[in-house]
This record gives sequence, structure tokens and C-alpha cells, in this order.
Amino acid sequence: MVGELGERKIIEIILGCLDQMPNMPIPFGDDVSAVNIGNGRLAVIKTDMLVGKTDVPPGMNLWQAARKAVVMNISDLAAKGVKPYALLASIGIPRTFTEKDIHQIGEGLNAGAREYNTYVLGGDTNEASDLVISCTAFGIADKHLLMKRDGAKPNDLLAVTGFFGKSPSGLQILLEALKAPVDIKEELVNAVLMPKALLKEGLALAQTQAVTASIDSSDGLAWSLHEISRASNVGFVIDNLPVAHETEEFAGVTGLNPVELSLYGGEEYELVLAIKPKRWEKAKEATEQIGTPLIRIGQITKEKTSLLRMKEKTIRVEPKGWEHLRTTWTHRTCDPP
Repeated sequence: MVGELGERKIIEIILGCLDQMPNMPIPFGDDVSAVNIGNGRLAVIKTDMLVGKTDVPPGMNLWQAARKAVVMNISDLAAKGVKPYALLASIGIPRTFTEKDIHQIGEGLNAGAREYNTYVLGGDTNEASDLVISCTAFGIADKHLLMKRDGAKPNDLLAVTGFFGKSPSGLQILLEALKAPVDIKEELVNAVLMPKALLKEGLALAQTQAVTASIDSSDGLAWSLHEISRASNVGFVIDNLPVAHETEEFAGVTGLNPVELSLYGGEEYELVLAIKPKRWEKAKEATEQIGTPLIRIGQITKEKTSLLRMKEKTIRVEPKGWEHLRTTWTHRTCDPP
């Protein structure tokens, strides 16, 4: 049964059935696909699908869901340093939806596209048993500026563009009705309902040529780091886990583990990066000029280990995160400390 295989095994099987296009500029398994269009430029394509059952938590309206479908795609282009030019959207609509529902979907798609200075050009519609919004984003990039997953080298610095755990904490509020202090509840819930793609940051970082590997953290910080490690054939050590203060406060009142929330929660769209040490200051300046911190969290290692060093102990970072066909909203919980 596919539930036993999981999304990643299914992708592996399908890719094994496909002939590989000669001279593919981006190998199978990265966040986007691309075709050479000459003069050192690439046409970059990304498609990602939002499904009601697995991607729309309680409390998220259809406008927010449609906007999120756009953000999911833009975020992967951002992680590659690619400017989006246009989107297509194919929508599966349950027969029970109303005209108002359709307006919300259309307006959410448009809002998401315009937020990142692009447009939805068209797409397809069909009847479905659940809401499905499949977007395809198109961009153009200079080949030498593209930030792939497979270039990380030992001694590169690991960095992220923000603090973690807010979206997983917000999901616990929406899914489990957990209580949160009033002063942080809105911030945590909005992290789920209104995710943001860090497009300006990705484009600025690409220009520095400081980044050797990049991915967004939508499947969780731990899983993203493991993806870079696998693609680059390296390991990593985290010595500065970037836990959001809201996550710490939420964990303190609920008994959840802030480390687990930050490492394994998913549904966050920060950039996870390996950066050349000699170009660290250049990369840091590039994001700070936009108003976004660049936080050093660790280092790439030659040894293929995955470790988190804390004051009191060192633990292995498990290759865990969100995976379709294995994980459901009701299972996205974190263990207590």
C-alpha cells in the first residue's frame, strides 16, 4: 500500500521509470526543474500541489489556502534564487463548493501572485472529491547564480533566515486546541495561515555567490538539513538551534519540547543555507539590507553525521519531517521533553 511507501519512496520509484533528459542543468531530486535556453540562462519550472486533507488545517479559509498554494511554489524558486515570471493554476473543486467559495479561491490565487510581483496566466479546472490547487511557477535564472542543494562543502557555515517553531506551535493550537498566551497566540496562528516566501532574500543571496547549497524549510528544519547532506554527500553539526522565543514560551505553558517543535515541525518557509566562510559577511549584509537576519546555526562536516550540540548534551538529528502519504494533520505532534 502507498501508505507504507510514503511520498519520497513513491517519487524514487517514479523517477526510476523516467528517461533522464541529456545535460539536465538541475538533477532529479532538487526543488525545481530547468531547461537550458542558451547564453548561460535557464528556464526554471516548479510545480507543487495543495490538497485540502493534507495541506489545509482547521481555521484556514479558502482565500488563505489558495494564497498558500502560490507561496509554496514561490518559496522553492526563492530557495534557488530564481525570480518568478508567471504561474498556472489547476484546480480540483468539490461539487459542494459555492460561488462564494470559488471567488475566495480566485482572489487568494491573485493575492498570492501579486504579493510576489507575478501573475496567474491561466490553468485548468475539474471536479474532485477534495480541494486540489496545483500551481506551476515559471522563472528565468543565470545558470552560474542558481543555488542548488548539492554544492555544500566541509567547513561551510550553516545558516537560516529566521527562527523556528512558530508554525508547528500554531498548528498545535489549531489542531489540538492547545492554549497559548494571548500576546503570542496570533503570531503563532498567523505563521500557519499566512506563510511567506522569502523571495527578496533568495534573490539577494544568489547575487552574492556566497551560497553553496540552499533549500526551503517547508518539510522541517531537520529534514531540510538532511536533504542538503544527502545531495552534497556531507554531514552537519548544529551548535546554535534557532528556536523562536514564541516557541519557547508556548512550550513552557504546554509541556511540549521546543527543540522538537523547531527541528521537526515543518510548514515553515525559511531558507536553509550552506555558505562559504569567506563570503559570510557579504551574505549576511545582503539579507540584513532587506530587514531579514541571517543566523549562523552550525557547520557542514566531512563526517556524514547529523548532530545537535546543546549545553548539556549532543544528540543525533533524525531525518524526520512532513511526508505526504505517511503523515497526517492529526499526527503532526511533538513529544514532551
